[in-house]
Amino acid sequence: MRYDLSARTPMRVLAAFVLAACSGAAAAQVYDPPVPAAVAARMNLTALGAQSGFDRFIVYYRDGSGNGAALPASVAASTAPAARTARLQALGGDLARVSAALGVKLAHVRGLATGGELVGVQGQRLPPAAAQRFMTQMLANPDVAYVEPDRRMTIKMVPNDTYWQYQWDYYETTAGMNLPAAWDIATGSGVAVAVLDTGITAHSDLAGQTVGGYDFISDVATARDGNGRDSNPNDEGDWFAANECGVSYSSNSSWHGSHVAGTIAALANNAKGIAGVAFGARVVPVRVLGKCGGMISDIADAIIWASGGGVSGVPANPNPAKVLNMSLGGGGACGVTFQSAINSARSRGTTVVVAAGNENQNVSNSSPANCTGVIAVAALDRKGNRASYSNFGTTVDVAAPGGDTAASAYDGILSTLNAGTTTQGTENYVFYQGTSMATPHVAGLVALMLSRSPSLSPDQVESTLKANVRAIPGICSGGCGAGLVDAGKTLAALGGGGGTPPPGNVFSSGTDVVIPDLGSASSSIAVSGRSGNAPSALKVYVRIVHSYRGDLQIDLVAPGGKSFRLKNASSTDSAANVDTSYTVNASTVTANSTWQLKVADKYSGDTGYIDLWSLTF
Repeated sequence: MRYDLSARTPMRVLAAFVLAACSGAAAAQVYDPPVPAAVAARMNLTALGAQSGFDRFIVYYRDGSGNGAALPASVAASTAPAARTARLQALGGDLARVSAALGVKLAHVRGLATGGELVGVQGQRLPPAAAQRFMTQMLANPDVAYVEPDRRMTIKMVPNDTYWQYQWDYYETTAGMNLPAAWDIATGSGVAVAVLDTGITAHSDLAGQTVGGYDFISDVATARDGNGRDSNPNDEGDWFAANECGVSYSSNSSWHGSHVAGTIAALANNAKGIAGVAFGARVVPVRVLGKCGGMISDIADAIIWASGGGVSGVPANPNPAKVLNMSLGGGGACGVTFQSAINSARSRGTTVVVAAGNENQNVSNSSPANCTGVIAVAALDRKGNRASYSNFGTTVDVAAPGGDTAASAYDGILSTLNAGTTTQGTENYVFYQGTSMATPHVAGLVALMLSRSPSLSPDQVESTLKANVRAIPGICSGGCGAGLVDAGKTLAALGGGGGTPPPGNVFSSGTDVVIPDLGSASSSIAVSGRSGNAPSALKVYVRIVHSYRGDLQIDLVAPGGKSFRLKNASSTDSAANVDTSYTVNASTVTANSTWQLKVADKYSGDTGYIDLWSLTF
């Protein structure tokens, strides 16, 4: 069932919401001890509620011209060399005074083009109450005009796509997948998702979002392109007349693959249409379904090819996918062919996401959702109930929004489509429902996960998804897996601001640890449940946010104290940040107990923090 939105005028409620949300003044949070109003006016007190700790502050001094204003814009003129020399002398005295009063080490970091001076707290982050005391102490000098904490800014992604308000499946609190919170952490960049489906149609909201692809339909009549298998994954239409496909009814072309592709990776923030779950990812369109469907023999070859394996007579895939989306299925047991193809894809590190099926039956009767090693996805309606059509059962892994157009067209899943009834026509956007629609929500989320943590195995992906779901909001008779996928919580668990580390053989820490300038920092991971020694190829993933990574020397310290050098400091490496994996032969040390990542800053002038690190056994 589908509903075409293209003829409707989009409601511009997003802009109204954004303006309303920003129009009210935030209430100031005053931490103990209370700050007099005259002093509070000279500091950014409300900023203290923005994060849990602060290690840098921006200080503005009056410029001596008598303007005496408290706002930064009024003191920004004090950039003349003589004025700045005097200001730095005053700053030195103030830092010594405040350091003694609060028992913290303070240092001048640099001047700002605005006329402010950046001050750093060495070796720690001040919680909000302590940060307030720091600012109050600085303002005890009447020549200090204004102080504010130097806060970390992140993406707060609410896209400007014109139909965003209809994408309830992303953001609604009842049955949405909490997607905007995940976009603050990852967008799927660098990840290829293969969509094994009807192929792809041209659509402006998918322009530049696809790469490569192949047509695996070997039967000419099914393919409708006159030549069977070829390198063109164009969707030729899957329409059929009554009694042509073993059924008495007829059907128009579904353009199903384009709808699935749009949910995964439609362009975002292009002031048009919809946003994809992983709009930074790229879709590899693989055509396996045509008139009357597609054959397992073709689909199995496509699974292997899409994941980077070799298929006789088909050129190698230059864009191997780490995620496969199969919004397709049929009856019966999994079978050796399907299972072998899936095993082959998994052996190359590819996660396979499959629709549970739309027969309102136990998923044990739906293939390939009943195959081993796949992530089988059930569908929920807008109220969070198992959709009336969705398959169920103990082998369903997770649930995702699938829609219910029977309740209302707007309760379906909106995505990219084509208006042609048989052959292609103009592009449009249409509401669909089905486990076919739920599945790309999960495939897109997997792309976000792999963009954040590329080393995750298919089993780790599945375990992390299941460990970070939320409870089914409504009723699910028969079993809807671990719960409703929660994109924000899942990405946070991979080091995006908290949450639980991935289960299984990955142990990680996502707690931020400040690396002071010319100082050192360490972060610990407790490993348990491992027998014997660590492996000879222990994988150590490290992500450090730092403005000059050459300053950093990084060591892994094993239980018992043995140290492994991961990175030396280098005065010539001026790039920012560390985001890489190291392999260590740790076979001589025990696996269980506490491991440490030690980071030393060997050169002055730059600071940063340990963002995330993990051990893979």
